[in-house]
Amino acid sequence: MFKRTIRARTQREGDVIDLTNEIKSVVKESGITTGLVHLFVQHSTAALTTIEFEPGVLLDLKRALSVLAPDSADYAHDTRWGDGNGRSHVKAALVGPSLTIPVDNGSLLCGTWQQIVLLELDVNAGRERTIICTVTGE
Repeated sequence: MFKRTIRARTQREGDVIDLTNEIKSVVKESGITTGLVHLFVQHSTAALTTIEFEPGVLLDLKRALSVLAPDSADYAHDTRWGDGNGRSHVKAALVGPSLTIPVDNGSLLCGTWQQIVLLELDVNAGRERTIICTVTGE
């Protein structure tokens, strides 16, 4: 098993950070040729997924998440804590905090148009996000 911590700096809600090349570097450094990469973001208002990192589909994703957890809705979290990011927690829970990608011949088995991304979903953004990257296999 091989583990690295990746840090990504975000500026605002809606940032999408492409982590693909950084994850590829971790896999190479691990020396593991066949196995799995597991990623976990240690925050409740950020998420990980794969997507085609292209402006149109990124806008489509943002729009879809805003339909599922609209800015204008009332959130019990906001009432309780007063920080205004109830929608951020809901969006992050819908997408999820973790991702697993197969590795073969020392390479990630992502599709041609599939990149690994961090989604910044917090309205109170502008922070460093921590992603735990664990490579297992042989």
